[in-house]
Amino acid sequence: MTKRSKAYVAAAALIDGERLYSPSEAVKLARQTSTTKKFDSTVEVAMRLGVDPRKADQMVRGTVSLPHGTGKTARVAVFATGEKADEARAAGADIVGGDELIEQVNGGMLDFDSAVATPDMMGKVGRLGRVLGPRGLMPNPKTGTVTNDVGKAVEDIKGGKIEYRVDRQSNLHFIIGKTSFSEQQLLDNYAAALDEVLRAKPSAAKGRYLRKIALSTTMGPGIQVDPSRTRNLGADGEAAGAAEGPAGD
Repeated sequence: MTKRSKAYVAAAALIDGERLYSPSEAVKLARQTSTTKKFDSTVEVAMRLGVDPRKADQMVRGTVSLPHGTGKTARVAVFATGEKADEARAAGADIVGGDELIEQVNGGMLDFDSAVATPDMMGKVGRLGRVLGPRGLMPNPKTGTVTNDVGKAVEDIKGGKIEYRVDRQSNLHFIIGKTSFSEQQLLDNYAAALDEVLRAKPSAAKGRYLRKIALSTTMGPGIQVDPSRTRNLGADGEAAGAAEGPAGD
């Protein structure tokens, strides 16, 4: 059995494990129950979706630009050559290269958080699937990371654009900021991400789409969020997202 620290136990005591909190209440509790003192904790959201990711028509993935960013400047690698490589560097890409970068990544160099590639490079970058795929780093046209407009792609990622993708257990994870963010900033980011996840609901998915939602901080306890609250997120106690809405049956 895992032994919890005194700080964790004290934080967990502030949370009712049987209650579904409104998004604004959960955000407030997350900041209040953060157990880290030496660094700014990340605030994360985990969702259990009512989809079967083994079926291609029920895969949920996409991107969202958080209004207040993630609190972290992402390191971006760009697979490009010539003018496109220069464009990527000018936009602030951290690592840029062609064949040499592919060789480095194939050798285990993964010092970046997101990857972008021009379409002409994907024939070679595709061979890195076993390296980049499991880490969610493979460039993909659906997420805007396979593009000739590499400058905009880099700027978007640096500005707080995040990718999300449901895993094999139908879970989806994403960051909405840091505990140093204000409650409103975290709530705005949560609302933006939730809106995109709802928009990405597959037409083939049956039954309730949002099954469970939990919010937590680095090393902090989880807080259950009411999955039916998809509207009016800034107003505690107001009805939001009724059963017939996007989160319902």
